[in-house]
Amino acid sequence: MTSTVHTEVDMDTVLKDAEAGVLSYLDSALKEEKINEVQYQDARENTLTYLRDWLTDPNIDRLSPNVKPALIQAIADGKWEELVNAFRKKMSFGTGGIRGLMAHDKESIIKLKEMGLDAPIIKGPNTLNNIVLLITSAGVAKFGLKKGFDKIVIGFDSRVRGKDFARTIAELFLHYGYTVYLFDEPCPYPEVTFAIPWLKVDMGILLSASHNDYRYNGYKLSCGNGSQFDPKERSEMYNEYIKVATTDDVQLCSLADAPKGKLVFLGGSEKLPDVDYFGCELIDIHKEHRDHIKSLLLMQDTAPDPQNPLYIGYCAFHGAGRKAVPRLLQETGFEHVKMITRNGLSELDGLFPSFNSNPGEEQQPDPGDPRAAKIAVEAFQDEFPGEWPRTDILIGTDPDADRCGTVVKVPQEQRDLYHDRDYMLMPADDMWALVVWFRLKFDKKIDPAKSFIVLSHTTSDSMARVALKHGLGVIKTWVGFASLSAGVRDAWENKLVSGLVEGKLKPSDPLCHPYLYGTTGMDTGERSYNLAAMEQSNGFSILGSPPPDQFSLGVNGHVRDKDGTFAALLVAEIARWAKENGTSIFELIDKEIYLDPDVGLFINYYEPDPLDGEYPGIQGDRLKISILKKALEMHQQALQGELSISGMKVTSTCIYRTGKYDHVYKPTDDFQFPDEGIRFYFEGNEMSHLTIRPSGTTNSLRFHVQLHHQATESDLVDKKRELRAKARAVVDEIRAVLGAPRSSEMYV
Repeated sequence: MTSTVHTEVDMDTVLKDAEAGVLSYLDSALKEEKINEVQYQDARENTLTYLRDWLTDPNIDRLSPNVKPALIQAIADGKWEELVNAFRKKMSFGTGGIRGLMAHDKESIIKLKEMGLDAPIIKGPNTLNNIVLLITSAGVAKFGLKKGFDKIVIGFDSRVRGKDFARTIAELFLHYGYTVYLFDEPCPYPEVTFAIPWLKVDMGILLSASHNDYRYNGYKLSCGNGSQFDPKERSEMYNEYIKVATTDDVQLCSLADAPKGKLVFLGGSEKLPDVDYFGCELIDIHKEHRDHIKSLLLMQDTAPDPQNPLYIGYCAFHGAGRKAVPRLLQETGFEHVKMITRNGLSELDGLFPSFNSNPGEEQQPDPGDPRAAKIAVEAFQDEFPGEWPRTDILIGTDPDADRCGTVVKVPQEQRDLYHDRDYMLMPADDMWALVVWFRLKFDKKIDPAKSFIVLSHTTSDSMARVALKHGLGVIKTWVGFASLSAGVRDAWENKLVSGLVEGKLKPSDPLCHPYLYGTTGMDTGERSYNLAAMEQSNGFSILGSPPPDQFSLGVNGHVRDKDGTFAALLVAEIARWAKENGTSIFELIDKEIYLDPDVGLFINYYEPDPLDGEYPGIQGDRLKISILKKALEMHQQALQGELSISGMKVTSTCIYRTGKYDHVYKPTDDFQFPDEGIRFYFEGNEMSHLTIRPSGTTNSLRFHVQLHHQATESDLVDKKRELRAKARAVVDEIRAVLGAPRSSEMYV
C-alpha cells in the first residue's frame, strides 16, 4: 500500500530510511552482478550525499516546492531504483551542453506535461529538470559576466514544457543583468544559431533534445558566433562555474519585471495572440533567417517549369519546422508542398504520439531513421489518397529542425532492394555527396584551389572523393558540429595541424587530437572557402569564407551548426533540377556518384544500440562498458592478425581516444574510454571498415559500416544488393560477439 506523506516530517528518519533502502538495493544489484564494484561505490556515495543535499537545501523549497514532498513519498514507497538513477551522479556536461531524461517513466512525463515544471515527480541531479537547469544556467551566467558578456538568445522546441523551461532560464539571466532575446514559440535550433551572430549577442541556449524520444530534453549552448563553445572555453565554463554553482546562485527576475529594453522577443512579423509579450519589442527573426538561406540558392534566378512542377511532401515530426520549412519552400517557388497533419505530426506535441512510447520500446522522431520515414509515408498516403504516385520527394525534419531526411522514389528495376517498396530513405551520406556534386557543378564562383569540405570520420568517404576529384581539400574531424566548426575555423586562420594520421601525429601519442582526424590537400594554406560541412547523422551546413570578425557568419556562408531547414531547401532545389532534366535524386546518385570511377559505390550502413533510447539506469553503465571491453578484446585480436568479421579478414585496427570524457569514465589500468570509437579495416580496400563508437553522454553505442566497390553500370544493382547484405551481416555478427542483440528490427 502506498504511504501518505504528511506536511510535517522527521527529516532524520526520512534520511535513515533512504540510506537503508538505497544500500539494500545497491547490495542486491552488486550481488546479482547487475553493477560492478566501482559503480557500487560511486552510487553508494553519490546517491546518499546528493539526496541529503536536496532534501535539506532550503532553496529547493523556494524554487520548486513539490520536489521534496515527491522525494519523501518515493522514499516511503520504496522506489529505490528510481531514486538511485536520479541521484547516483550529476548529469554529464558534453560537447554541446547537457541532455538527459526528464523522468524514467511515462507516467511522470505526462504528469510534467499536465502539471508544469513543479510536478511532484522524482527529480535529482541526474534528471533534466528545472533545478538542474537553473543551477547550470547560474554557472553559465557567471562565466559570461566574467568574460564581459551581457546578451543572450534563448529558444525552445516542442519538448514537454520547453516554453516553461526557457522562460524560467530567461528570468535567471535577467536577474544577472543580461539582455535576453527570447523566442515567442518553439523555434528551429538553426534560428537560434543564426540569431546569435545576426543580433551580435554573446551566447545562445536552446532547450531541446534534438531527435531523442519523448522522455528527453536538453540544454544546447552556443557561443557568440553560433557554433558550440570550443573545448578550452567549455572546460573553463564547466569546471570553474557550472561545477561549483549552487542553488544560492539561483535568483530570478520575472519577465513582467524585466527592466525596459532588457527583454526582447524573437519570432515573426506579428505578435502571437496567445503569448504575453509584456509590452516588449518583437523582432522578425524568421524573415531574416529565411532571406539569408535564400541568398545561398544556386537557381534562384531560374524560373521553375510550370508544366513539370516538383511535388513535395513534408513531415515536421511534431517539431518546430512545421512553419519554417513550408514557408521557406513556398517563398522560393515550390508551390506544390503538402504538409502531413495526420496523427498530429504537424502539432507541437512533445509526447510525440505518432511514435511508440511503450517502456523499453521508445522510438525517436529522427528523420534519418527508416522507421520514422515509414511513419511519414504511411501518414501521407492516408491523408492524401491518390497523391503519392506523383509525389517526388518527402522531406522530414526533427523536433528542433536541425536535421533533414529525404525520402525519394525508387525506379522499378531496383525496388527489390527495398522490400519491393517504391520509396526509400536516402542516407545522408549519399544525399550530402550529391549536394557537394551539385554545388560544384553550378556554383561558378567556387575556386576549387581555394575551397574545401569538412566531414566527420564516421561520414561516408564518397563526398570526400567527389571533392578531391574536383580539386578541393578535405578536413575530417571527430563527430559533432563543434569539431566540424573548429576544423573550419583552423582552416580560416591557417592554423590547421598537418600530418595527422588517424587523429595522431605519432602512433605512440597517448591521445588523439581533440577535434581533428586528418586532412587531405590542405597543406597549401590557401583554402579558405568551406563548401560544405556534413555528418552522417543528417546534419549539414555551409560555413563559407572567413568572417569579418569572430562573432559573424562566414562570408557567403551559413550557420556554424547544422540546419535542417536550409538542407531541406537545398535538397528541393536539386530535386527540381533533376525532374526538369528527366531524372531524379536516386538516379543522379547512381550516375554521378556510384558510377563515377573516381568515387565508386559506397554502402554506408548504420545502427545504434539500443535501437531506441539507451541502456536503462545504473545497469546501463555496466552494460555499455562491458560491450566496449569486448570490442577492445577484438582490437587485440586484430592486432595479432586473428580477426575476421562476416568472412572478411581485418587487416588493421585503430582506437580513437581524445580523453574528452575521462571526467565521466575515469581511466583505469584495464579500461580507457574510446570516445571516438574503435575501427576495424577490412582486407583489400582501405575504404571498407567497421567503426564501433560509444556515446559520451548516454548509455548507447553506434555501429558504422562502410563498404566500397568500383561498380560498373552492368553490376551496380547486384553490387548494391551484395554490399547491403554484407554490411547488415557485419552488424549481425558484431552484435552476437559483443552481446548486443537488437531490441527491435530496423526497417531498411
